[in-house]
Amino acid sequence: MSVFLSVADTLNFSRSSELLHMSLSAVSRTIGRLEEELGQTVLERDNRSVKLTQRGREFRQYARKAVDDWQRLKQKLDSQAALSGDISLYCSVTASYSVLAPILEAFRISHPAVAIMMHTGDQADGIVRVLSGQDDMAVTARPVNLSQRLAFLTLRESPLVLFAPTTDCAVRDLIHSGDSHSKGVDWSKVPFIVPERGVSKELLDTWFAEQGINPQVYAQVAGHEAIVAMVGLGLGVGIVPEIVIGASGMADIIKRVGVSHPLPALQIGLCTLKNRLENPLVKSLWNTAQAEGKINP
Repeated sequence: MSVFLSVADTLNFSRSSELLHMSLSAVSRTIGRLEEELGQTVLERDNRSVKLTQRGREFRQYARKAVDDWQRLKQKLDSQAALSGDISLYCSVTASYSVLAPILEAFRISHPAVAIMMHTGDQADGIVRVLSGQDDMAVTARPVNLSQRLAFLTLRESPLVLFAPTTDCAVRDLIHSGDSHSKGVDWSKVPFIVPERGVSKELLDTWFAEQGINPQVYAQVAGHEAIVAMVGLGLGVGIVPEIVIGASGMADIIKRVGVSHPLPALQIGLCTLKNRLENPLVKSLWNTAQAEGKINP
């Protein structure tokens, strides 16, 4: 089952062969034998891509539960046994070192036999990946309406920030037409670079409506880091969590723009399915985050 779960997570036979320290042919044969035993195709593959079939998604849920049950049984049989196995964790690049670094360092010291399989991408995808069972846990923003199936542990609060390029460009000139709190700015003429989906977009849309701003959207972008880069190039103004700006390394080419009505803050934290907390590995990482997360106000 571990081979199937690895391929189901990575959707890449070569990557799974590296992670499992198996030959590519051995991974392929293992999946083939599984499909023969099940009498069902669990993975659709061609020369370009690998996808889970509907039966494959159903079997992934079964396989994860079976692995969890086995790990719980091993812990019950030997309460002193060291934890071992894999945890699949999804986060953005910024969160990987701004939020997770002290947590993972402490976890590795306590549980050296547990491997963290980290996947990175747009944090807006974190909730969906956890709900679908694609990852055990994710670092993401807390949604306005949190699913009752999810547990959420807040690790940091980060306000959304409006910022503009410092380079000599038309966008900077538009912003400088107002005062220090942008009251004189004609926002209808300012190009905005905004998130294309996720909690940030929901909060931002609400803030625009409350301020009576009908934004001229230059681009909707996946990933906060990409928004910072585009603003730095002078393409527009952007709105991202403050934590992203601090980690961007672009402080010399972008500048925060004051606003008379503060933007809302994001609660950034760790989420998982509540029933996944019955898994000893997931519970241990959760407990470590509870302890170490206190250093991230």
